[in-house]
Amino acid sequence: MKKLSTRVGQYLVFLGSLGVGAELYAAGTIKIDDERSVSVGGGLRAGYGATEDAAPGGGTSNDFSLMSARLYLSGSAAKNVKFTLNTECKACVFGSQDVVGSGGDVDVLDAIAQFELSPAFNIWVGRMLTPADRIEMNGPYYGLTWNQFTVPLLPSDQLGQAGLLGRDDGVTVWGSSGKFAYAFGIFDGVDSGPNVDDSVLFATRLAYNFLTKEDNPGYYTSSTYFGTAGDILTLGLSYQSQSDGVGTAALPSDFKATILDFLYENAFDTGAAFTVEAEYKVFDAAVAPLAAASPSCFCLFDGKAYFATVAYLIGSSGTVKWQPYIRYTSNEPDGTTLDSDLSEFGVNIILKGHNARMNVNYTTGDANLTGAPGTDADTFTFGVQVQI
Repeated sequence: MKKLSTRVGQYLVFLGSLGVGAELYAAGTIKIDDERSVSVGGGLRAGYGATEDAAPGGGTSNDFSLMSARLYLSGSAAKNVKFTLNTECKACVFGSQDVVGSGGDVDVLDAIAQFELSPAFNIWVGRMLTPADRIEMNGPYYGLTWNQFTVPLLPSDQLGQAGLLGRDDGVTVWGSSGKFAYAFGIFDGVDSGPNVDDSVLFATRLAYNFLTKEDNPGYYTSSTYFGTAGDILTLGLSYQSQSDGVGTAALPSDFKATILDFLYENAFDTGAAFTVEAEYKVFDAAVAPLAAASPSCFCLFDGKAYFATVAYLIGSSGTVKWQPYIRYTSNEPDGTTLDSDLSEFGVNIILKGHNARMNVNYTTGDANLTGAPGTDADTFTFGVQVQI
């Protein structure tokens, strides 16, 4: 622990000299005529991690990683008809270019035909985020914390046979009326294994904005607006289900998940902001013991999980803003004593909102996105994020 603490201090001194005068330009847009246009952009997340007692020789490990590299392409084909095509570095996701079934170095992340007819009714068709809880709708680029994926995630976010990075092939109907927003989708879900009858995945998200209405593309979300969106108080309810969505072909079981998420952000005139984010998840994904023992089982977390985060953006008129936060996660599976938890203490260093920021954090615990206990570890991370 002492060695790791010394390393944290060294990096904090280094970070204090960064970020001054940084400048970020918007994605380029090509206008074809009054109705047609194309916009191009990209995103990158990279970082360094040091985990105590994780090196082969028993010392502190040192790992540099490219966590995500994306290209964004979007545009308008006609009035009320748009499209989105985003890619992701598949090797970044799986950590290797040689992963079986990885589909090469680059994969299609989003491919959406968007028929946006009115604020209250829109239809998206293709590959897209399934309507879900806030942290899964954020993706990694719009989260409040660097390690937001430490509670069990839904099927399309398990890097398995039910989708990739929260995306799946299907159709979503979404819209809003006043301060109420909804999204309802039908997707492939688990497309083999236990799903012998080829059932579909149903995904729904309902949200109500009690104060300022959140303004995001489509039905997507953010976990902080860095005090720029006014006072936010939103309650969201998500539900997903699929018949024969877990287990094996011989021993299938149904999958259901209900998630309640909460976001509060109080923006002050000084430029400061106080943010609270929390979620409570209930997964019903129990499988037969013989199915769970099979290497071919598509098994998910079965039980309850929750997290809570408190953050404070320090008001400043300068280029760089600092947002310290604390987060606690608890995963509690049914029928076992294999609970897991994780605490995170971090600071977001904001240069230009979600488009240019850095992060320093320290985590301790054994929780991860599967819900099953991982290695109980103490880790220091420095990360950078850039989008255009």
